[in-house]
Amino acid sequence: MKRAVITVVGKDSVGIIAKVCTYLADKSINILDISQTIVGGFFNMMMIVDVTDHDDDYKEISDGVEALGEEINCTVKIQREEIFDTMNRI
Repeated sequence: MKRAVITVVGKDSVGIIAKVCTYLADKSINILDISQTIVGGFFNMMMIVDVTDHDDDYKEISDGVEALGEEINCTVKIQREEIFDTMNRI
């Protein structure tokens, strides 16, 4: 299984989780784990997703989540798990 980390950060508003989850469902990307919190009106969500079947269109997915972020006024990023692990290892 190939996993990726999706982060969503921005001002809280109605529908952020729904829109991100709908985008992933439309791409047949399974959510394995999800954590979200709202602090002082700011929304923060981290998701672990299965991208095993999406190696060929990973750039398209990355561009898609960033465009979705613009639509919902949040910063949305996706990183492959191995890159995320390497970047956060000291």
